[in-house]
Amino acid sequence: MNQDNLYRYLFENADVRGELVQLEDSFQHIINSHPYPGVIKQLLGELLAATSLLTATLKFSGDIGIQLQGNGPVTLAVINGNNNQEMRGVARYSEELPESATLTELFGKGYMVITLTPDEGERYQGVVALDKPTLAECLEEYFAQSEQLPTRIWLFSSDTKAAGMLLQVLPGEGENLEFDHLTQLTATIKAEELLELDAEEVLHRLYHQEEVRLFDPIPVSFKCTCSRERSAAAIRTLDKTEVDAILADEGKIEMGCEYCNSKYVFDSIDIEGIFANQTAPAAQQ
Repeated sequence: MNQDNLYRYLFENADVRGELVQLEDSFQHIINSHPYPGVIKQLLGELLAATSLLTATLKFSGDIGIQLQGNGPVTLAVINGNNNQEMRGVARYSEELPESATLTELFGKGYMVITLTPDEGERYQGVVALDKPTLAECLEEYFAQSEQLPTRIWLFSSDTKAAGMLLQVLPGEGENLEFDHLTQLTATIKAEELLELDAEEVLHRLYHQEEVRLFDPIPVSFKCTCSRERSAAAIRTLDKTEVDAILADEGKIEMGCEYCNSKYVFDSIDIEGIFANQTAPAAQQ
């Protein structure tokens, strides 16, 4: 299987588009930054696949974030990506979690926020409740409310890989009788097939009686946006007296990134440079 690729495809005899994503390295980067239990790994895997699929639907250059929040033992799970299919993500939880926990058991009364941020133009946010049995069904509800395009999504994740598929009626095509037929075919996909087989083999198994046009794969990668410069900018927003008090107690200020676990350390000389609007010295990791 060719890892970490997104595939777009069209049906020649139906006004329906499809996407298929298979992920391994990018998924491993996200889950290896923290000692997540299995149920959180699976959640982040599905969320990563979902974000990649939704990113491919963007009509602009910019960012997308899918964030799950709730009052249950999992308070946050988020994947951020952009139109270049560069992804990062993190989850926060407060207690031991059963491996078979449902979405409701994980988040309690929860909701999903999808934020679209174009490089140029206004930001858009859509919110839907996490009141369906699966993340895929919650995302389908989002499309029903915001895009009003018939959309079906399938998401799978193991401890090491994640994958997903999306079918959607093309905009402006009206009623599409072929969509139900293609949905029934796609729904026969098994987790082990999508996680282990090459994309071409998956599509052949599902649609061997259909005419499918498959486009070149788009690579998906992990990329964190943290940096020493960003950490210095965050320190600069604090009160200098507060910063000096931390230095007096700790001898240094350490900034950590939740997404990738990178650490950025600043000593008293670094801090004086930051508040003098000077560039902080080279990273001390």
